[in-house]
Parts: sequence; structure tokens; C-alpha cells
Amino acid sequence: MSEKILIIEDEPDIRFTLQEICLVGGWEPIVAANGQEGFALFGIHQPRLVIVDYHMPGWDGLTTVKKIREKDKSVSILVLTVDERQEIADRFLGAGATDFAIKPIKAPDLISRIKINLEISEMQRLNQDDLYLDKGISSATLGVITEFLDQQTEPLTIEEITAGVKLAYQTVHRYLSYLMDNGKVEVTQHYGKIGRPKNKYRLLL
Repeated sequence: MSEKILIIEDEPDIRFTLQEICLVGGWEPIVAANGQEGFALFGIHQPRLVIVDYHMPGWDGLTTVKKIREKDKSVSILVLTVDERQEIADRFLGAGATDFAIKPIKAPDLISRIKINLEISEMQRLNQDDLYLDKGISSATLGVITEFLDQQTEPLTIEEITAGVKLAYQTVHRYLSYLMDNGKVEVTQHYGKIGRPKNKYRLLL
């Protein structure tokens, strides 16, 4: 059976696009036009991934994320937004979101994002005893990032890490901050021929 993906989006054109992208990816889309409807459908269909828009009438994305996370601790929740600010991302991650996709939507990017978040959802489903290490920090997502860093022989920029793990920049930033706060990652500045120095990150053994 194909994985069920719940799409909660109030814009009909975007909702249709997301539905078509899911079908192309081989997944079964379930669609809702608002947060309340999506929450009801979530209880009926129990999808393994929820794609939810940030700005919606009624329940906005943040409220919808909180409601779904209260109901299910393991499902991945992918937030659609045009707002790339880290403080917004941190609010969503703290409320239980797993990752982000930035509008306008590009089908190949979204398909990659869906795949990794379905993997994270499955890891969380199989590890119910140790889902969250801290507020907004999933042990499964942290595992994806640290495993990738462990395979590297040189420090990487956050952009390179983002590309490697297929997660949003904002998500990777949050997890790198957590790893640095806990002494698991070292950051160094690297100077190129022009421009500002770039921060590069290395997992400490």
C-alpha cells in the first residue's frame, strides 16, 4: 500500500498542485481546505505525513500542528511557508513540526523532502520510547543529521549539510544549534578569496 499523506491547504490551486505531486511520487493524498477539516481527516485516515500551510483562516498552521502533535507523537509534519525567518521556524519546531518547505513549491524539492520525512516518521513510529530529546528536537531527525555528519571527512557549511540530508535550512540550523550547545559539533570559520568567512560544522567524536 502507498503511504497516505494529508494535505491541509486553503488555496485550491496549491492544494491541487500538492495532490498531483503526491500522486507522481506514488503516495495517496488526502486533502483538506482548513485546519479543522484536516484534523478530523487525520483521525480517520492516520497518515504518516502531514503537509500543512502556515497562513490559513480559522486554525492557522501553528494551531493545526499543535493539535495534530497532541494526537500523534510520531507522525512527520511538514510546514509550507513563504516566511523563512528562523524565529518562525523555531516556533513551529517547538510546537511539534518536523520540517519545512518554502513556497513557491518545486516538485523535485518537495518529493525529496517528503521522502526523508516519511523515513523520519517511520523511525519515530518504531521508537516510541525516546521520541524527543528536547523541545522541538526529535531523536530521529537528530539521528539523520548526525549520521550524515559522521560520514564526512571535512567540515561542511550549513548549505552543504542541508543539501545532503534533504531537510530545510531552518530545520538543520535548529539541530546544529542544539548539537553545538551540547558540545557535539564544532564550528569554524573558513575564509575564501572574496566575501565574508563561512561557518563550517564538524561532528566531534
